[in-house]
Amino acid sequence: MAVVNKRLLQAGARIRVLVVDDSVVIRRLVTHALDEDPAIEVVGVASNGAIALQRIPQLNPDVLTLDIEMPQMDGLEMLRHVRRDYPCLRVIMFSTLTERGAAVTLEALSLGADDYVAKASNEGSLDRSMAKLRGELVPKIKQFFRMPAPVPGHAVAGPGLAHFPAAPATALGVKVRPKVVGIGVSTGGPTALGEILPTLPAGFPLPILVVQHMPPLFTQLLAERLHATCQLAVGEATQGESVDAGKILIAPGDFHMKVVGNGGGACVNLDQTPPLNSCRPAVDALFASIGEVYGGAAIAVILTGMGQDGLRGAQILKAQGASILAQDEASSVVWGMPGAVVSAGLADRVLPLQQVVPEVLRRAGRT
Repeated sequence: MAVVNKRLLQAGARIRVLVVDDSVVIRRLVTHALDEDPAIEVVGVASNGAIALQRIPQLNPDVLTLDIEMPQMDGLEMLRHVRRDYPCLRVIMFSTLTERGAAVTLEALSLGADDYVAKASNEGSLDRSMAKLRGELVPKIKQFFRMPAPVPGHAVAGPGLAHFPAAPATALGVKVRPKVVGIGVSTGGPTALGEILPTLPAGFPLPILVVQHMPPLFTQLLAERLHATCQLAVGEATQGESVDAGKILIAPGDFHMKVVGNGGGACVNLDQTPPLNSCRPAVDALFASIGEVYGGAAIAVILTGMGQDGLRGAQILKAQGASILAQDEASSVVWGMPGAVVSAGLADRVLPLQQVVPEVLRRAGRT
């Protein structure tokens, strides 16, 4: 995983993007979509990885958008070269929403790609296709940069942390023995999960519920990849499945994963209620339901990711006495989600990725 702190974009500077795709149509579509944003400049295009590697030192891009299937040198081979020779260059893969596309995208993320977007599909018109692409790609490019401060008198609304008041003082510090672990993660998540979940020991005494922002098929394949490397059973959650100790459940793409009481235990409830924070599955939906079923008997972990999904859920859990752990900025691909929790004063510990599991084990009474 390429962990590079956000770079401050100087006033008047633009984010330099190199578009790499063998399709002329896609290159033009991406270029037009990005050129409309004043903070982004497409500095060049390339039709395959070999040409793109020649152009990187000439164009000095900040970000690559990279297709996977290309002649002469495909995206995965180019990615290996980029991660070796240009470790600070951000890479966003273009993926098809198919089983093969999902599998190859997960492989790209394991090789160090920073994020991915779905490849443009036929939206019925060029304008709709560009609008959809712009809506997905522009935020994913900007997430790696700190924008210059607004000119006085032209303030831009921030993420609105004031909407999340501090937890009542009487609830803070009152910890009970945890009964569940909830994990929320987005950009950089597959690699982060792949690093820490296999270190959980067999016989871990708590269920683990994971929301990773991904579409259908991707979450299923992610669960299968993790199951092959973890000492605990890992699976994509299904409706009504029991929430059992020592089992890791991944929220399926396009469904909120919630827990509901089931006699003396709990089970999974999947629904397609509206997205939260533009996400489905959403971390907030999971954390809020954990608060309803387990109260403060929970450990909530917020890992690398764009945006602030999980902030409201962490506030709910914190108010009930749950433990809140956040990944630190230095080890995060994007410090949006954990940074929002830390800025709101909700995190009990702010930890490098490698220290998350030891802290979970300590709080679960396993150390």
